[in-house]
Order: sequence, then structure tokens, then C-alpha cells
Amino acid sequence: MITGYLLNIVIIFTFAILIITLGNKVRIPGIVGFILTGILIGPYGLGLIEDTQIIDVLAEIGIVFLLFTIGMQFSFRTLYEMRRIVLIGGSIQVLATIAVTMAISQFFGVPTAQAVFYGFLVCHSSTTITLKLFQDRGEIETPHARMTLGISLFQDIMSVPMLIALPVLGGQTTDISGALATLAITLIILFATVLIISVYVIPRFMNRITSIRNQEVFLLSIILICFVITYLASYLGLSLALGAFLAGLTLSESDYFHQAFASIIPFRDIFTSFFFISIGMLLNISYLVLTPLLILTLVIGVTVVKSVIASGAAFAVRRSFRTSILSGLALSNIGEFAFVLLVPGMQQGLFSTAGEQIFLAVTLLTMSIAPLTIAGGPKTADFFCRLPFGNRLKASCEDEGVRPLPSLKDHLVIVGYGLNGRNLAKAAKIGGIPFVVIDLNPETVMREHKTGENIFFGDATNSVVLSHANIEHARILVIVINDPLSSRAITIQARRMNPGLFIIVRTRFLAEVKRLRELGADEVIPEEFETSVEIFTRVLKKYLIPDQTIDRYVHDVRKDTYEMLRNPSPSQATLGDLGMNLPDLALSTLLVEEGSLVSGKTLGELDVRKEYGVSVLAIRRGNEMIENPAGDIDLKAGDEVITIGAPEKIGLLSSIFLSGDDQ
Repeated sequence: MITGYLLNIVIIFTFAILIITLGNKVRIPGIVGFILTGILIGPYGLGLIEDTQIIDVLAEIGIVFLLFTIGMQFSFRTLYEMRRIVLIGGSIQVLATIAVTMAISQFFGVPTAQAVFYGFLVCHSSTTITLKLFQDRGEIETPHARMTLGISLFQDIMSVPMLIALPVLGGQTTDISGALATLAITLIILFATVLIISVYVIPRFMNRITSIRNQEVFLLSIILICFVITYLASYLGLSLALGAFLAGLTLSESDYFHQAFASIIPFRDIFTSFFFISIGMLLNISYLVLTPLLILTLVIGVTVVKSVIASGAAFAVRRSFRTSILSGLALSNIGEFAFVLLVPGMQQGLFSTAGEQIFLAVTLLTMSIAPLTIAGGPKTADFFCRLPFGNRLKASCEDEGVRPLPSLKDHLVIVGYGLNGRNLAKAAKIGGIPFVVIDLNPETVMREHKTGENIFFGDATNSVVLSHANIEHARILVIVINDPLSSRAITIQARRMNPGLFIIVRTRFLAEVKRLRELGADEVIPEEFETSVEIFTRVLKKYLIPDQTIDRYVHDVRKDTYEMLRNPSPSQATLGDLGMNLPDLALSTLLVEEGSLVSGKTLGELDVRKEYGVSVLAIRRGNEMIENPAGDIDLKAGDEVITIGAPEKIGLLSSIFLSGDDQ
């Protein structure tokens, strides 16, 4: 049996790779590629996979992991802030969609009970697809993504009372009030339990786990948290997706969120692919051939009606007109939770086999075009915003857009918070340089968090962890850890993610310098060499060798060694590179202090090139950078003067930049 399952997985991955590779050339989204794979290899396609049991199980796990990662990107505080969206926006969208679907169905002669069931199916949108797309586009924190999530959560919760209502629609029972009361109590118990776990259990549990310092144990613990809470929700009669989302919430504000998120991503991506493939396997393509006009009409009708209703729901809770349109387009598809209702609905006689296939075709097509509707959302919103709707709506169009949360830019990333990392962070604070620290020591992270340090727990060899540090927009990365393999991996990953990043690595051994330079490091500081310099300096001092002689020898040794180790860089030189590539010269920034000899004087009057042999390259005045300043530029207190020259000459020059008290 296991051999058969393995063969099925081989077939799935082979066709998925081929289809997605071809799809990339014509810009077909990966999700659509997986759905097409399922259609092609499934029982209604080539028939390569007849038994879908194992695929369905893997697909369910995929939904669990996906909603788990989405939950980790929110918090209970965020959910509380979204209560208006969830309760009011969700209610409007669900009830209005059911009402409109009923009206249209009854217009074509569909019985009332059946029409209500159709409304149940159509009102759901695909949480899995829309939020996965928002994640891939980096828009999960945007206003329209939050609006979409809020309404989707309400839809998922409402699937439970809908299931309870099916026997009533089928005429088999009338006791729906008792069932709804039970549901309400169940939801309260689940949310209260998860909240208590999140506040009192998870922090203590994770502190114990991270103290073991074992990546495998950490990963297994994260998966355990996910499955335990998901099982609890399922045991209480709620959906796996809701349980997984709540499990993610328990870790959302943990100090270990970044590493947990990075660790679970590979599992999410693998298993969600099975979900989309399993969806494709459900479709009998012959129905598309036999009734193309009907299916196309239904797809267009569902997309338009759901977009309008969801946009109206968003606008009703005071979202901007633009955000409302973007949210409406994201919710215009029919979701996977409709499948949960489909089978019991058929058992109640509310759906025929032919109707099932037509519904599947419409659902899959709306899912398939979801990437296109979301990608085209901004242009669609811009189009409607240009229409003459009146001043109120026009202003609302300008109010909100796709705005991600503010993040670090042009900052310093420090990997490792030992002595070197700590001193570098202090220096960055003094210099007003924005920075973020990544460290794998949980005790250090917890301690420094309490002091307000911008530090988080994570393994910097992982691209997701580096992304959380916004490495793509950083100026400098400094790696000060003792693990040479990790230093290499971080260097490779960071260089790939940000080709323009300046990377400095501290290493213990000289032998590592060349290798790290080849991997992409701009500067490598060998601890072994610097230790040897410190040793012979102290030895010479004990023999009473003059300090000037020792300093000159240290300078010559450092100059020769670093020149030997430094490889020429093909990249364009910058101001910062001058001092590095001209070892006899120093690049230095001098601050003009209040009351100094240079304050109020022009560069021409000072003539520092003639008097001191130092050249002024630029002057930084607030946010303004004055490059190649002219001689008539006068210096003001607070100016930062960027100079280049021999270190001893700059040392002499710096004295006249001090205030009178410091000279």
C-alpha cells in the first residue's frame, strides 16, 4: 500500500513541476498550476490517480498549516480591534449573499429550501487562497487584507450553524435553537481556553523548549502546539481551519514567533500544494465541455454579485472606498468551506449529482481566477475612483491604499548579541543608526526585550528570519557569531536577498577570510589575527619597547595583512570604500561643536587642505548632504564634515572642531 501512495506522490510532484514551470512562462499563478495538475491527473482527467484518500488527508494538513501561519501573523489584540469587521461586516456579507442568491434562485423556480442552501454555498469565500495570495504579495498587514480576513473568519464560523440548519432545510428536524445555543457555548469555551493557553502556558512551555537549544525539539514543539489546539477545536465540533488559526494566535506575540514562522513555512508550502491539487481532482471536465455557456454565466454572475456585496459590507463598517473594492474582489470567489456543506446537503436531498459538478466547476473557476482578480484589484479600484461618484467617495479613494506597516529601511542588522554585538548596538544607538538584532539565545532575547532592545529570536541562516529583519532594505549586515558554517550560510543568503548590502563578518580564523570573501562578504575581521596583534603588543610593552615603535609596527602589520586578504571588488566605489581601499588614508566624520574655532567660518577661510593636508568630501547638515562643498560654504554648529587624509593629520584637524571647553 505504501508503494502505491509513494507512486501517487511521485506522479503529483512530476506533473506539478512540469505544469508550474510552463505556467511561469505565461505568468499563470502557482495556485492555478496546482489546480490544473489535479484536473489533469485526477480520476476525471488522465486517471493516473484513482484513490484520492491519502491526498485528501495531506490536503487537510495543508489547510491546518496554512491557517496556522496566518494566525501567527495576527494576535488576540488585533482580533479585538477587528471585532466590528468580523461581526458587522461578516454578518452583512453572509446574510446579503444568501438573500440575493435565494432571490435569483427562486426567480428561476428553485424551491425555497434549496435556494437557501445555494445561498449557504455561495456566501463562503476561499480563506486558503486569498490569504495565501496576500502572503505571497506581502500584503497580509494591509487594510484590505485585514478586512478580507475578518469577513472570512465570520464565514468559517457560520459554516457550523449552517451545518446544523441542513436537517431543518431537508425537513428532518425542527430543533435548531438548542443546537445554536450549544454552538455559542462551544465557541466561548474554545476562545477562553486558547486565550488562557496563550497567556499562561505557551510562554513557559517555549522557554523550557528553547533552553534545550535543539532545533529539532523546537520544531516538533511548534507542530505539537498547532495540532493540539486544532484537535481541540475539532473535538468540540468546529472546523480544523478555525482551530489552526487560533493555534497560530497563541504564538503570535511570543518572543519565538519569527523562528517558529520560519520553521513551519516549508511544511506549509508542501502540504498546501496537496490541497489545491485535491480541489482540481474533484472536477469532471466533461461538464465544462457540455455546458460552457451556463458555467461561464454563473462564474461571471457569482464574481460580480459577491464583489458588490462584499465591497458594500466593507464600506458599511467605514472602510475607504478603495479598500472596500479591493476587499470585495478578494472575496468574489467561492471557498473550500462550501465543500464541507456540499456532501451533507446532497444527503438531505438539496443537491443533485449534475448540480454538484456544475457547482464544482463554478467554484474551481472562481478560485482559479482569484489570483487575477486580486492582482488586478488596484487598477480596478483606480478605475472606480476616477468615476464621478461625488466628493465623499472621491476623498475616501485617497484615504486608504495598499499601505504596509512601517518598517526599517537603510538600517543595520546585527547577527549575534555577544560582546561584539552588544558593543556594536551601543555604538549604533549613540550614532542614531537604526538597527535590529537577531540572536539564537532565548535567555538573551527575553532579557534584552525587557530593556526595550530591538531584538528577536531566530536563526539568521533562514531567509524568512532575515526577511523579518527587512534585510532587503538594510544598508549593513554585521555577523558576529562563533559558528563558521552559519556565518557562511548567512552571508550567502543575505547576499542573494540584497545584492547591494555591505556585509561585515567576524571570524575566528584567518583561513576563513578568503572563503567568506568569495561567498559575498565585503569585510572580514579575523579574530585570530587581532588576538595575535594584541599578544605581541603586550610582549613588546613588557620589554619596554617605545610606544611609538610598537604603534608603527602594529600599523604596518595590519596594513600588510589586510591588503593581502582584501580582494578587489568589482562593484562601484562609494565614499565608505575610500578609506577601505586606501589603507594609508582614513575617512573620518568630524562634528562642528558649538563655540569651536571652525564654527561660523567658511571652508576657504580654514583652508584645511593647505594647513592640515586633509580634504573635505562632503558636509551633512541635518537631512541635507552637501557634496564637494565650495570654499564659500560656512560651517555651522551641528554640521558633520566628512574628511579624508592621513590619520595623524585628521587627528590634528579634529582639535579645532571641539568646543572651547574641550580643547
